[in-house]
Amino acid sequence: MVGRLLFVHGAGGFFDDAPLANGLAQALHLDLCMPELSDTAMGFEDWAAPVRQHLDRLGSDDAVIAHSFGASILVRVLAEHRRERPLRATLLAMPDWTPHGWDVTDYAFTTQEPETDLTLVHCRDDDVVPISHLASNSTALPSARAIELSTGGHQFDGMIEAVAAEIRGFERPRGDASTGPDPRRR
Repeated sequence: MVGRLLFVHGAGGFFDDAPLANGLAQALHLDLCMPELSDTAMGFEDWAAPVRQHLDRLGSDDAVIAHSFGASILVRVLAEHRRERPLRATLLAMPDWTPHGWDVTDYAFTTQEPETDLTLVHCRDDDVVPISHLASNSTALPSARAIELSTGGHQFDGMIEAVAAEIRGFERPRGDASTGPDPRRR
């Protein structure tokens, strides 16, 4: 049985994020589930409700990845006290909505860290969400792994295999020293 990848796209990014989502699903050998979320109703609950429904359908072999605005929604949903939550999630190019970032209270992550193991991935050359947001999010989510890639922009162009390798690497038990340091990581 093949697992699924729940991919939560960015704001207005259902079509723009499709190559990234499809590429990651293929690289991870997972079937893609990418619900089309509203590009007009952008309140937290407008996106959180369908994300919760899709999370409830996940099994233990399934993965969760969210991009940009979708990552902002997912991290807050994961922080809710839910009986079932995924073991791991990857947050790509997540904006910081606190005063240290874009200062939009409605989207800011200001609660306790989720129990889900998180990986934050950001490209230094992202021209949509500045790389400084990675540092702010790392401070707000101190248990998360932070990975900084040198190139790829906001859509991780040419970096799908690198992101997939980081996700696969995170699936190994902590403390597994079977691979050396990765020069792309900060």
